[in-house]
Amino acid sequence: MTTYEEQDRLSDLSATAERVRRAVESVIEGKPEVVRLSLTVLLAGGHLLLEDVPGVGKTMLAKALARSIDCSMQRIQFTPDLLPSDITGVSIYDQNRKEFEFKPGAVFAQIVIGDEINRASPKTQSALLEAMEERQVTADGHTYELPEPFMVIATQNPVEMEGTYPLPEAQRDRFMARVSVGYPGPDAEMRMLASHGGTSPLDALKPAAHAQDVTRLISLVRDVHVSEAVRRYVVDLAAATRTHPELRLGASPRATLHLLRAARAAAALAGRGFVLPDDVQQLAVPVLAHRLLPTAQAQLNRQSTGDLVYDILRRTPVPDAYAAQPQARGY
Repeated sequence: MTTYEEQDRLSDLSATAERVRRAVESVIEGKPEVVRLSLTVLLAGGHLLLEDVPGVGKTMLAKALARSIDCSMQRIQFTPDLLPSDITGVSIYDQNRKEFEFKPGAVFAQIVIGDEINRASPKTQSALLEAMEERQVTADGHTYELPEPFMVIATQNPVEMEGTYPLPEAQRDRFMARVSVGYPGPDAEMRMLASHGGTSPLDALKPAAHAQDVTRLISLVRDVHVSEAVRRYVVDLAAATRTHPELRLGASPRATLHLLRAARAAAALAGRGFVLPDDVQQLAVPVLAHRLLPTAQAQLNRQSTGDLVYDILRRTPVPDAYAAQPQARGY
């Protein structure tokens, strides 16, 4: 591919992503970084976990992102009595045809919103494991493919709140990134009162891209160049989490892959055809922190996993930015 062709494709990606960003920000006031990270996860082909206290707009953000793309969408309200078959589907015997017929569950959509995912039991939460990793559902010995693109956007309340179950490690590891929405600033909250006071801005939100556009952009992101120096940097960061004295569970190889894919998407959104160490650093906390488990001593010291990732970033040598560029390797 020539430089001009690559630049045209990146320009197309940036233009489409900008339309989606503007659509989402017409609903979500004063959270540009949260919206940008959500877009990054979408273009990287990952799943997003939104964690914060009730009422700060987690579900609103998930709905806005889903509605800004013209694709199928399903919402699952996770409750203690929700069954795994409510998510994946169930086989029902057809009396007329004398055979079982599979009735797809709510997971058979391109964008699946899992609201308050940690209010369901771990057994029900685990119903998403195969779907999120392999983009398929197996029921009664048959495998059913999920549509493309496929993204799970889940919201959860902090585990300290009443009626919540901690997400199992395997479930957390399947989310590419976790982001905290946070409270809006005073100006943003004033604008929210003006725009949300009468009707919901979701009612006026029109799709800014088609599902086929997103699938194509995800494919473009996979072609973003990653130098050997940057790949080594990603591996070094993951390895450091596995040997850190205040972590009893480090980042998995899946986390390493997710960090690299997210960095590719961030570079593409910035209009670059190659990943810089800066891209990796900006995404290290949202991609890695939710997968790590601190030691008891770290918890007593009130050190969050995000703090420990920042500590690892400070200690890990950063490769030269020039080595990350394709020209440095003779491209």
